[in-house]
Amino acid sequence: MNASGVGPLAGIKVLELGTMYAAPTAGRMLRDFGADVVKVEDPATGDYARQWVPQKEGLSLGFSRLNAGKKSLGIDLRSEQGRELVRKLAADVDVVVESFRPGRLEEWGLGYETLSAENPGLVLARVSGFGQTGPNRTLPGFGTVAETASGFAHVNGWPDSPPTSPPFGFADSIAGLSAAMGVSMALYKRERTGQGDVVDVALYEPLMFIIGDMFLRYTALGEIQQRIGNATGAASPRGIYEAQDGRFLSIAASNQGIAKRLFAAMGKPEIIEDPRFATNAARLENNDEVQAFVKEWVGSMPRATVLETLEKFEVVSAPVNDAADVVADPHFQERTLVEITGNDIMKGVLTPGPVLHLQSYDGPAYDGVPTIGEHTHEVLAERLGLTADDLGALMATGVISAA
Repeated sequence: MNASGVGPLAGIKVLELGTMYAAPTAGRMLRDFGADVVKVEDPATGDYARQWVPQKEGLSLGFSRLNAGKKSLGIDLRSEQGRELVRKLAADVDVVVESFRPGRLEEWGLGYETLSAENPGLVLARVSGFGQTGPNRTLPGFGTVAETASGFAHVNGWPDSPPTSPPFGFADSIAGLSAAMGVSMALYKRERTGQGDVVDVALYEPLMFIIGDMFLRYTALGEIQQRIGNATGAASPRGIYEAQDGRFLSIAASNQGIAKRLFAAMGKPEIIEDPRFATNAARLENNDEVQAFVKEWVGSMPRATVLETLEKFEVVSAPVNDAADVVADPHFQERTLVEITGNDIMKGVLTPGPVLHLQSYDGPAYDGVPTIGEHTHEVLAERLGLTADDLGALMATGVISAA
């Protein structure tokens, strides 16, 4: 992927006050589509995500993925002078993204009423554990809390295993994507009305939407969904299967046509005539039998042969890829993976690029991972007109830092 074209958010200025995962994900989404994102960090420690592992030569890979291409300002928000700098910066941006516990910005004199008084078109995106309203609004929350409180962990895993959270920032990532979508909608509204808005994202809500059928199932039928492994309980056959060579692949016969083609690929087209397997409802009733003969067939051949056969019969399937498989795949090389450039440590390191593609815009260059406060002097001088003496005085008192 090569950077080309002009992003739809070109000219949009974003001030990112968020740390860790969800809010910086929102900042990255906006930056991916052309926005200029300036990140405010603690002058001494920076975003805690800088301490995440794994690291390469002291540089966090996770922090790099979410923050490459952003500018970093080292500003101490615990100081009144630091907060005043942020107020002045917010007066000249389009978007502020924050992830403090609800009420913190107001305590600091940085709430929306204050910021929008100077900048009526401002969009404030607020990402928190449980949202800005409701009985739990003041509770702290990270992705793991969202994954458990939302109901996701309860249905994730196998019947004989404990509830399971994913080994990555699942809830955080979805919340960040949702916040970026909310910002885009608020900016579109501003085009029509001239007025900004507040985008309120609770970490658990986007995830709860994704698993929403389980709540309809309970309130409509009184049934509490349980863990069923790789199945969905909605279609059969579906799952992950082991081939003869010990490699895995997925099959999703999620409609009647695909199921018929799968049985034909297996050399047993007559299965669809059997009343036990003739419809999706019947197959779900007899899912153990269905899974048994699919497993037997897949296990009789190497994975490559199974996938070749399934492709010939237009059955929805894919290999279970690990990271090495993805990086080696020409499709992902051409369409999805991008190199983080502008940093010797990250030379040759690949990250997934934008989550969607526009015909007119291929995405940005991922040009560098900022050090703490790397752009402090540059941005404050350019946007606030601070002189070298001003900056020196702020540094002397620890309000700001430079790289």
